[in-house]
Amino acid sequence: MLALVVTVPAGEAELASDMLWSLGVLAVEEREPDSGTADHLVELWTSLGNDVDSVTHAAEGFPKRWRWHLANVDETVADSWRQHAVATWVESDLVIAPAWVPINADRGVTVIRIEPGATFGLGDHPTTVLSLRALRTAMFPGATVLDVGCGSGVLSVAACRFGAGRVDAIDISTAAPPVTLANAELNEVGGRITASTTPLAEVDGQYDVVVANILAPALIDLGNDLRRVVKPGGVLIVSGLLVDNHAHVRAALAPMQLVGEEQRDGWTALTLRW
Repeated sequence: MLALVVTVPAGEAELASDMLWSLGVLAVEEREPDSGTADHLVELWTSLGNDVDSVTHAAEGFPKRWRWHLANVDETVADSWRQHAVATWVESDLVIAPAWVPINADRGVTVIRIEPGATFGLGDHPTTVLSLRALRTAMFPGATVLDVGCGSGVLSVAACRFGAGRVDAIDISTAAPPVTLANAELNEVGGRITASTTPLAEVDGQYDVVVANILAPALIDLGNDLRRVVKPGGVLIVSGLLVDNHAHVRAALAPMQLVGEEQRDGWTALTLRW
């Protein structure tokens, strides 16, 4: 299994961990570097799947002062997190559960089961929870949805369970589309989801709802295309943003108007509308 190792000053370890969590990683391990150094540095070990190109693309969004490299690790050890995975309650009537974890839910509770496979994302990170809440609020029966950076397909599957008529899911990782489609079948919404590595710039048409749970630099880079694919009167939901540091993202998405904001554990999700 491919591991991403990010080396940062100790004082920035929390910030770096937050950035990794926002990418949808399932675990972050902090280690001391093997070699001595005058500055106190720490290594953060995690995984973003085995697609070298997509991992590299994500890592290039880190501050230049952080060093990173890829390493091969024993897959049996890497999968030990599965023993500790738990369900995430988004609302009292909505839960995202790892596919292998038993869960008892009352009637009326929407249960979405996710197997991340070779991708990342179980729906437990605050940015995903916030995106789910905003998506549920924005959804209406038969809506068309575009999920930008779909990962394991949590938001795509949820959109269908919330009533979407069609969801197109895209991701730069070649591992994401098959996992998204497998999770769609697992949750009995396979006929309504397409998944591909189509770049956002090549997506034709417009959607009632567009959701992008990705980091701020990517949101800024994709700003023009994100606006382009939202129908007049449609909704754009973006997350992966720190509570006190998202004015630059809002500026990149202008003139769309902010109509909603939710916060959780230092993260925020914004809902914008034409």
